[in-house]
Amino acid sequence: MLKKPLFNGLVYDENDRLVNTAYVGEDPCYVVEDQNFLRHIASEKIDRQVFNAIKDQIEGHEEIISSQTAQMIGQDDPFTKAMINTQLKHIDDQFEALLVSGIPEEARTYLGMMGFKIIINFHGDVLEIIQPGITAPDDE
Repeated sequence: MLKKPLFNGLVYDENDRLVNTAYVGEDPCYVVEDQNFLRHIASEKIDRQVFNAIKDQIEGHEEIISSQTAQMIGQDDPFTKAMINTQLKHIDDQFEALLVSGIPEEARTYLGMMGFKIIINFHGDVLEIIQPGITAPDDE
């Protein structure tokens, strides 16, 4: 099955230009313009960096995230909290499925409207992940 770039529409280059996507064969890529040369970077390389950064923020906070998520969806019961907590503890299992299904366009649009942004360089290294509403570790 064809994989999809997870963060299509949310990835920008160092010059604050939105990065396009394309496929090289069946491999999804982010396409970065570098002095009129189009560099095709495997989307999984960038997506995995972002996923790991988000996973690092979740680790150790599964209980509070589960509780807050259950409250937000109006299902503040022990079973829902346990289900969400289990999903968070096994988040690595979700990544491969996300690569195939992608993040729904509505969710990506919402993230973009909220100011979520990924900045990469021409080599596909994630330089910064901008997550409005997230405090820096020093500010906790």
